[in-house]
Amino acid sequence: MHEHQETDPAQDDIEAVTRAVLTASRLLVAVSARSLATVEETITLPQFRMLVVLSTRGPSKLVVLAEHLGVQPSTAMRMVDRLIAAGLVSRRTNPANRRETVQSLTEEGQRVVRHVTARRRAEITGILRRLDPSQRSALVSALNAFNAAGREPSSGAGDADPLPLGWSDPADDTP
Repeated sequence: MHEHQETDPAQDDIEAVTRAVLTASRLLVAVSARSLATVEETITLPQFRMLVVLSTRGPSKLVVLAEHLGVQPSTAMRMVDRLIAAGLVSRRTNPANRRETVQSLTEEGQRVVRHVTARRRAEITGILRRLDPSQRSALVSALNAFNAAGREPSSGAGDADPLPLGWSDPADDTP
């Protein structure tokens, strides 16, 4: 006779939640990709990520920008060069240290971030409207707990431009 091995209920719960989160992340990636559709001819997702960092953090030195993005400075430099060519980023000499440059969004770069974020917000809102109020409430609680466990800063109700793609400062990742 074949013995049936018991499984730990907590482990089963973690597996079910992991599958649900992976599915939800697939949906959110698809929403993000669709929100970039109108600008994908001009910029890639990593380049948009750079625009988001500049939007939320303000003008940045190249080395700091590379750290926020988790890339090498040479990679960040190539991205900046492409975004400058597209008219979305500007570069100027750092007034505090003339050997450095500071990158910032142009007005067009700011417009692109606002536009893509508004498209993503609208699509997410449409999906959420299909849930009943008790499901939405449970989702808020669950996502707040998930974000806290992942040390992702929350965006308040009044935040005009929360981190649109959720990239936080790696320096904030201290235990």
